[in-house]
Amino acid sequence: MKNAVGREIPAHISGISNTRLYEGTSAYNPAHTGAGKKLRAGKPHTDKILKSIDEAIEKTGLKNGQTISFHHHLRNGDYVMKMVMECIAAKGIKDITIASSSLSPCHDFLIDYIRDGTVTALESSGLRGQLGKYLTKNPGALKKPTIIRSHGGRARAIEAGELHIDTAFMAAPTCDRQGNATGRIGKSAFGSMGYAMIDAAYADKVVLITDNLVNDPVYPYSIPQTQVDYIVPVEAIGDPEGIASGAIRITKSPTQLLIAEYAAEVMDETGVLKDGFSMQMGSGGASLAAAKFIREKMEDQNITGSFGIGGITGIFADMLKDGLFKACYDAQTFDTTAVKSLSENPNHIEISASFYANPWNAGPIVNDLDVVILSATEVDLDFNVNVITDSNGICMGASGGHSDTAAGAALTIIVVPLIRGRLPMIRNHVQNVVTPGDDVDVIITERGLAINPKRTDLIEKLKDSKLPIMKIEDLQQLAYAFVGKPEEIKLSDDDRDIVAVVEYRDGSILDVIRKPLV
Repeated sequence: MKNAVGREIPAHISGISNTRLYEGTSAYNPAHTGAGKKLRAGKPHTDKILKSIDEAIEKTGLKNGQTISFHHHLRNGDYVMKMVMECIAAKGIKDITIASSSLSPCHDFLIDYIRDGTVTALESSGLRGQLGKYLTKNPGALKKPTIIRSHGGRARAIEAGELHIDTAFMAAPTCDRQGNATGRIGKSAFGSMGYAMIDAAYADKVVLITDNLVNDPVYPYSIPQTQVDYIVPVEAIGDPEGIASGAIRITKSPTQLLIAEYAAEVMDETGVLKDGFSMQMGSGGASLAAAKFIREKMEDQNITGSFGIGGITGIFADMLKDGLFKACYDAQTFDTTAVKSLSENPNHIEISASFYANPWNAGPIVNDLDVVILSATEVDLDFNVNVITDSNGICMGASGGHSDTAAGAALTIIVVPLIRGRLPMIRNHVQNVVTPGDDVDVIITERGLAINPKRTDLIEKLKDSKLPIMKIEDLQQLAYAFVGKPEEIKLSDDDRDIVAVVEYRDGSILDVIRKPLV
């Protein structure tokens, strides 16, 4: 069966009950009520503090076949998932589904637990590192394909009851003895707990794991005591160097700086750059570098933006501090400068993943975006974007908030080099679709930019600009002139070799990732 982006989706995928095909960016609306949290009554003067993760597993009643969740705010410095999985494996509990908001290279240890049957299914925003390579080459290692969801799609799935979490194991940089928790302070501070909030609100049982248990009440809190069943103090929840870097610096790459300058110019020429505008920048080099040129234009034209959203870096926190924006909404804090801003600046506002991007609520903040600047692994002639598989078809990235912000923004700009590693980045068809071309307006490379033909208004506004505007086909041919036309990757057509299912943010099937034949 073909979906609305022309992808062939099998009528039946082993282990996957969802067969709803992607029909368009706003084709499906919910017709049912959401999930409710399992009710339980807390008893007066109950001590939630436990001696170990092992005891927490006993208390939650975790058993074979259940689903546990983690958040990824600890990024590549996470210790918590490994500590929990070691205890689960030692107890002989099998057939566990891990529903983490994302996975990093530090989670490569999961390969061993997949091999011994402790873990049999994954649901995540992405797959990276050796784990991504292993699952791409061994799709039968899990009992069903990994489910890939965007950040907004994951929040939607949890609230809709499509992803049921039996026990959430949530890392907390600081919490009090009642279970009020924050990520703003502590030796492992990572800032916003936006992805943990949704798990804590809907999981049957919630276990906080902290390396900073305090006696004084924690306020403001990210997770309230009303959602927390147990607390386990540990020596360390993560490696600070892997959790949050120092202030992220703008790239010095001439190629990325040129792409960034073009992006700022597109915003200016189309009239987006004006008082009260809102924006999000991705975490890639060129998208972050755009801040430099946007800032210059805002200062020159005396422009004050309304708000910024997304994963907040020190670059944006400084723009907030300097009055270039009135507020920023933070679902994920990327560096120590931004963590400090969240703690000190009242206009730096912590939000949940649902507030950020869940398409099935009355007003996710992405719906109010004027512009988003996003990176890409590759794009194609239909303006579809891939951010999850590399040129060899190996899983190495994450959906993140890519499709969420592209759907919500009035102007979606994709920044990508024309050539990367001697390979052209504009394909006839991307390896895998993560963000549909209908939600993409402009693709910018260092050699030129292409406007989606459907955006006739943008074509009209930019026709007299000095920007190097080209048809996307001409950009592709320019790349071919430099490095030649690449050979297409051969993929298995055996449906047993489906590695992952890529859901669109509304839960429909956007694509499947197949095992490459190499």
